[in-house]
Amino acid sequence: MRKKVIIVFALLALVVLTGCTDLSDINEESTGIWNEWFVFPLSQLLIWMADFFSGSFGLAIIIVTIIIRLVLLPLMIQQTKSSRAMQAIQPEIEELRKKYSSKDQKTQQKLQQETMELFQKHGVNPLAGCLPILVQMPILVAFYHAIMRTAEIKEHTFLWFSLGSPDYILALLAGITTFTQQKIMMGQAPPNPQMKVMLYIMPIMIVIFAINFPAALSLYWVMGNLFMIVQTLIMYRPHVQTESKTTGGAKK
Repeated sequence: MRKKVIIVFALLALVVLTGCTDLSDINEESTGIWNEWFVFPLSQLLIWMADFFSGSFGLAIIIVTIIIRLVLLPLMIQQTKSSRAMQAIQPEIEELRKKYSSKDQKTQQKLQQETMELFQKHGVNPLAGCLPILVQMPILVAFYHAIMRTAEIKEHTFLWFSLGSPDYILALLAGITTFTQQKIMMGQAPPNPQMKVMLYIMPIMIVIFAINFPAALSLYWVMGNLFMIVQTLIMYRPHVQTESKTTGGAKK
């Protein structure tokens, strides 16, 4: 769990740092691998999608966000399976930690050895849950850049707000949906104080960012969070039902 917290902070730092480095308008003259292979293609996709929907960049952001999330869905499924596998062997890991509670070097080496043997026995890769996150982030950050750096988006409105200006209502929605998504995810994992801190820090940070950035970015966050909420409820529901039946059967 500690590794997950570090990854979350690292990814958040990545988003902030990439946002601070270059927010100039993206076009066919933009140079560099990041711009040419990641940001510009996504910017063009947004423009094409907006043209398809009669110039609505709001709908374009919504549709492209859903498309990207669907493309990344197999990685999320892999991450979920890895997380479940780690949860399943957690009691055995705790037993090993109690067995080798001494802090001396030989004991800790023995603990690491038997822990790795336990992973191999159950076919669990402790890094498998982190890899999908690291693969997704360049795509999601590139889409963030595409939204922020596509000049045409700044000139349009969607629903009640201007895409090029901050909107407080949308910023609040971004924070609420972030909290909800984090809360649901936490409900599928064992209690952890570190992750509980993130439950409140992340929404606050998102709101702060949202009220200082164009509403187009807030719209992206809201849609991404809504997709993740639905995805989590669907992916974990069969697991919860199976556990309930197993528990019920055991009681009988």
